[in-house]
Amino acid sequence: MLYILSMLEQPIRVSVSEAARLFGVSTKTIRDAIKAQEITYIVVQGRYKLQFESLVRWSQQTIRRKNKLNQDGIGKYVDNWKINAVKYSPRPPDDPEPPTT
Repeated sequence: MLYILSMLEQPIRVSVSEAARLFGVSTKTIRDAIKAQEITYIVVQGRYKLQFESLVRWSQQTIRRKNKLNQDGIGKYVDNWKINAVKYSPRPPDDPEPPTT
């Protein structure tokens, strides 16, 4: 049980090529983001290991990246990202008065 809890506390890290495939962009795009310090990473045996959470935040910063994720990345395997739940409002909409003639 303690092992599982310690695993949950560890950040998920992926390689540059895995990140490119997951998010539907090129490895050059990922490397440019690393160079611009937009993605958190560590170096393990001379290779970048990118923090998944920072990749998700980075992918949502622009509309173009969001679209790449949905069209070319992991989003193409997801039928619907949106939750189809009934939206409730604390105030019901005002009913228009019936027209008087």
